[in-house]
Amino acid sequence: MHPRLATLRIPDFRLLLIGNFVGSFGLQMQATAVGWELYDRTHSAYALGFVGLVQVVPLFVLALHAGHFVDTHDRRRVLIWANSAFGAAAVGLALLSWLGGPVTGLYACLLVTGVARAFYGPARNALLPVLVPDDHLTNAVTWNSGAFQLAAVLGPAIAGALIAVTGRPLTVYLLSAACWASYGIMAVRIRYHDVDRSSEDIRWRELVGGVRFVWHTPLILATITLDLMAVLLGGATTLLPVYAKDILHVGPAGLGWLDAAPSLGAVAMAVWLAARPPMRHAGPTLLWAVAGFGAGTILFGIARAFPIALAILVAIGALDMISVVVRSTLVPLLTPDDMRGRVGAINSLFIGTSNQFGGFESGVVAGAFGPVFSVVSGGVGTLLVVAAAAWYWPEVRHLGSLQTAGAGAADAAHSNPLDPDGIHISLTTGG
Repeated sequence: MHPRLATLRIPDFRLLLIGNFVGSFGLQMQATAVGWELYDRTHSAYALGFVGLVQVVPLFVLALHAGHFVDTHDRRRVLIWANSAFGAAAVGLALLSWLGGPVTGLYACLLVTGVARAFYGPARNALLPVLVPDDHLTNAVTWNSGAFQLAAVLGPAIAGALIAVTGRPLTVYLLSAACWASYGIMAVRIRYHDVDRSSEDIRWRELVGGVRFVWHTPLILATITLDLMAVLLGGATTLLPVYAKDILHVGPAGLGWLDAAPSLGAVAMAVWLAARPPMRHAGPTLLWAVAGFGAGTILFGIARAFPIALAILVAIGALDMISVVVRSTLVPLLTPDDMRGRVGAINSLFIGTSNQFGGFESGVVAGAFGPVFSVVSGGVGTLLVVAAAAWYWPEVRHLGSLQTAGAGAADAAHSNPLDPDGIHISLTTGG
């Protein structure tokens, strides 16, 4: 078997990989359906922006508690509970769509989805590293990210087609609920033997341990900050219903393809990265990728032809996948196992903030100044953030192989464990 495919021989990893694909497929279908239904019923960019706000609030409120909960409980069970919450929210959306319920009810179901996200991200991210050997982790992350992006290609495209055929998103919501039920069944079958974990009462010092660790580990702080700011400012996906209906005039089927295009590029990049040796200059590659993401966002904002807009979104997705692989590999490699839940919660908070609050920001700016201004100004802001990050964190510019980073983390953990205050010795990695 090709070395890049060897990770797929691990049965428990395969279950997590397939489950992640199925669950993500359902969630991406649901997101497309919610965006179309809300804009079709309200004709308001603000309504689309509030989708992000409603889902990001639980992340802010629960992130620290969710991370501590994952570190003190069986990670597989937390994953199953989160799947159940996702499925319940999808059923609620289906009922509201069928009965013509109020828009506030849709937001209530999205709030439940946000609560599930707060626990799902840390549990999944903490579970993955213990299912594969360390030398397979980068490859496992690439396959996992590729599965998510493949789901993000198929989910929106199929959702858009179903809405175009049936005229309503009810079927999409029901399929999403079935996907999460299937993921839960797969998660039950994962043979995960958890280590003994303390279940003592939460202390503030332990609760914020993940925050302190991230703050004092420059490579983690830099990579997740870059990702947060790039998507917060440069994300155009929230406004795709506006572009599909009022600018490109392609309807719900076209919206499905617009939603799918970034993930199509991400899948292609994931396959390419999985078939190649690990990046030798991960830091500079990351900076150029995020800069390209910002430039592509500007070009999409001014595009008026549907094929050109699709091509730009494909390129944006491919560049974003590079950032995902670097960040998703570095975070678990540089984090001790007993802190992966808390650090994963901070990572999920950053990423959730960028996706959801970024959607709120895009909707508000579009409502005030128009969708084109919102997208283009966000791309310009992303370019400025890349320049600032490259200057402020030289560790990123000098980051070489991700395997070198992992080896450095192991040496630092052995010689410099967490100090009495829970603050990790800062780790930098030369190229």
